[in-house]
Amino acid sequence: MKKGESTMTEIKFERAAALKAKPQDESKLGFGSIFTDYMFVMEYTEGRGWHDPVIKPYGPLPLDPSAMCLHYGQEVFEGMKAYRAADGRILLFRPEENFKRLNTSCERLCIPKVDEAFCLKALEQLVEIERDWVPHIPDASLYIRPFIIATEGKLGVHASNSYYYVVVLSPSGPYYAAGLDPVKIYVEKSYVRAVRGGMGFAKTGGNYAASLKAQEEASEQKYAQVLWLDGVERRYIEEVGAMNIFFVIGDEVVTPALQGSILPGITRKSALELMASWGLTVSERRLAIDEVAEAYDKGLLKECFGTGTAAVVSPVGELKWGDKVMEIGGGQIGPVSQRLYDTLTGIQWGKVEGPAGWSVEVCK
Repeated sequence: MKKGESTMTEIKFERAAALKAKPQDESKLGFGSIFTDYMFVMEYTEGRGWHDPVIKPYGPLPLDPSAMCLHYGQEVFEGMKAYRAADGRILLFRPEENFKRLNTSCERLCIPKVDEAFCLKALEQLVEIERDWVPHIPDASLYIRPFIIATEGKLGVHASNSYYYVVVLSPSGPYYAAGLDPVKIYVEKSYVRAVRGGMGFAKTGGNYAASLKAQEEASEQKYAQVLWLDGVERRYIEEVGAMNIFFVIGDEVVTPALQGSILPGITRKSALELMASWGLTVSERRLAIDEVAEAYDKGLLKECFGTGTAAVVSPVGELKWGDKVMEIGGGQIGPVSQRLYDTLTGIQWGKVEGPAGWSVEVCK
């Protein structure tokens, strides 16, 4: 059997002995701290491929202390959401893009690829079972975390011969409690997150571990996120810790080009496609931080915003680069950011008709 080939047939279901009490106040969900009754699990074994898919009660995974994910960081993950429309439908937003990206990450970390169509089918079944966990209030959703970890119990640096693929679900409120209020971003000058040829384009834990020190230092200065510069010249803008980044400079919307060190965000891709369809001038190119500062000094920096699954669109009201503090938009969300937020969330919650295939209905 070829590496990555699947022996799966039907998805088994193991019923929980008792179900959890669901949150009484959905306005206090927070983010990523509450988990549903069930999770999806399947295993990979060299020679068998991916096998034994099952929806089972949420709980601990059996893991050897020498499991290779714990020692060498061989793991990947994704982030997506399920939304409850006003008419009760449960919707996913472009889930096929997440599974494509998951396989891109798998390839970089020498993890056997998954069957994207099967994973979508399994996710739809899991979300349908857990449909009552999808929040009912505005701006809240069911966060979906698929991930793969290396499970071979052996010390030695090589690709594992066994893995878990797991999906857990977490009802969550808005990523930023303050909502669309512009956030303050700190431009990192000392630390490096990724370089071309590394793993910056993959969604893997090591990229996030590399960001923690800078994030701590930014938080101490009362900044919400870190804006990373390239790892070679320390000059060109890359991305924010949890978001891709956009700038409205004059009549041009600019975002850094994907060159192997930036995560190719699904929301980023969607924003680019929407803005192009609106007739805006949109550029993906190298963008130096000093170009942004010069635009600010000339009064040409009209907006700055981030995009990502968790926050959707997050306006940036302040950039701090060394001793230079750039206040953007007078503390208000700009027209491009607002239109993107309204359109994307409208599509996600089924209020706006989006491009064909962007919304996937799980159940009614």
